[in-house]
Amino acid sequence: MKTTVDLPDNLLREWKKKAAAEGTTLKEMWESLLSSALRSDRPPRRAKRKIRWVTAKGGLPPGLDISSRERMWEWFRTHR
Repeated sequence: MKTTVDLPDNLLREWKKKAAAEGTTLKEMWESLLSSALRSDRPPRRAKRKIRWVTAKGGLPPGLDISSRERMWEWFRTHR
């Protein structure tokens, strides 16, 4: 099965270097990593989200509604 994974460029470059140094392919590394994760008894680590704080003199930026998480995220999506 084929799938697409979005990785940071620097992580993929390092991973490709590691695969080349070990004489293997990225596909084989994926298979090994995923198989190990499925066999593990530990719960998977959750990725930590980095919060991008928005500040403005005098308080909240105009139009930012913090009473609803959905409205707040909508504001963030439209003001990048």
